[in-house]
Amino acid sequence: MQPIFIYCFDAYCGWCFGFSPVIKKIWLDYRQRFDFEVLSGGMILTEKPVHISVTAPYILQTYKNVEAATGITFGEDFLWHIKNPGDSDWYPNSKKPSIALCIFKEYFPEQQVAFATDLQYALHVEGRDLCDDEAYRHLVIQYNIPEKEFFEKLHSDIYKENAYYEFALVKQLKITGYPCLLLQLSELKLHLLTNGYTDYHNLAQKINSVLEENHLQKI
Repeated sequence: MQPIFIYCFDAYCGWCFGFSPVIKKIWLDYRQRFDFEVLSGGMILTEKPVHISVTAPYILQTYKNVEAATGITFGEDFLWHIKNPGDSDWYPNSKKPSIALCIFKEYFPEQQVAFATDLQYALHVEGRDLCDDEAYRHLVIQYNIPEKEFFEKLHSDIYKENAYYEFALVKQLKITGYPCLLLQLSELKLHLLTNGYTDYHNLAQKINSVLEENHLQKI
């Protein structure tokens, strides 16, 4: 089989947002030799909608830790909802961005890492509500995806099932936190590269170590 990087993330995960520049650089460095697959973990799945006011105090405490550790900057349009939860209309849920990613993969499978980071930028910088269809329109235009077709698929049971299959697959992989990057070199060889934020330098060293152990050319 072709060696593949498997990136497990969630669009709502702040640490994954902090990891976005790292995973994008890994993808740019290694995409000529390896395939990449992005899987959504389904971090926020509730039967009944839960308002942002429930998690806002936690996010308000932790987003600065993410900024300090990763160098990323959360946008004021996102932070407004965290600092003013009583005025926000957000009910975060991982389902719709996960469905959007499944749809995108059919059009541009080779760019799924880029799209995943675009989703996180749309939420954490631009303050777009990923539970609202309109949050995706600029990306549909940016990637030249047929708009009518995309939004029909966004409400299709088929792509909802695809998203829930990914949630189940991430659980089967026993992923306990995000971001998580794995490298699968064969049917029987699956290497955990990071479970949680890691900077580019340390992650690249880990990748090269795994490649060297398996007698593969380093980057």
